[in-house]
Amino acid sequence: MDILLLIIMVLLGLVGSFFSGLLGIGGAIINYPLLLYVPSLFGVAHFSAHEVSSISMFQVFFASLAGVIAFRRKKTNGAVVHKGLVVYMGSSILMGSLAGGYISGLLNGEVINLIYGILAVLAVILMLIPRKGSEEQPYHLTFNKVIAIAAAILVGIVSGIVGAGGAFILIPIMLTVLKIPTRTTIASSLAIVFISAIGGLIGKISAGGIPLEPTIYTVIGSLLGAPLGSKISSKMNVNVLRYGLVVLISLTAVKVWSSIL
Repeated sequence: MDILLLIIMVLLGLVGSFFSGLLGIGGAIINYPLLLYVPSLFGVAHFSAHEVSSISMFQVFFASLAGVIAFRRKKTNGAVVHKGLVVYMGSSILMGSLAGGYISGLLNGEVINLIYGILAVLAVILMLIPRKGSEEQPYHLTFNKVIAIAAAILVGIVSGIVGAGGAFILIPIMLTVLKIPTRTTIASSLAIVFISAIGGLIGKISAGGIPLEPTIYTVIGSLLGAPLGSKISSKMNVNVLRYGLVVLISLTAVKVWSSIL
């Protein structure tokens, strides 16, 4: 066992899932560049874009699983999972992430990096837009099913390719486009992203080329970081960290785009 590899991969998994629990976004948008550059910086591993997306997908799956379990155990403050929303968007994002996870094995590594670069820019834009949504919890929620299905499929495909759950794209769509109340969005998106992670995971396994040992270390870190992030988020103003994260993602996006161009 390479102790340095163990330490670095656990820390990377912890950092990604910590911000996932803290800010309610997918840890993959942070983990992808960290996994791509940090291990090679320390000389412990040199992961390809395919391997990074596979490790990231496993991390997202276990981090979202931990999030679902934590949500069911704690008081939800009126947050309700809308079953119809989860059925329509969950089944659609599952198909998309299955396809994306498999397609990623057929793509050139530079193409995967390009897709991440686009998602990183999109993530910065979406994180700078104030989240809008009603705090009311309607008894009979209605939403545009065609838009919900189409958006979920698209999010699933691109998320499956880079190994993400897609929450950072999904949540703004649910709030601003589908006009879903905030608490319902938060509760339902957690379940939808978990379903997405299942599809992406199956797709990655089908595509093959998964580095088993580093993946296990990263998953261990993600299981430690997600509960910690959720706990701290209830005790501090996360806006400062949110803008700090915007800067971090912007810098990694510049790094990725510079390597592409």
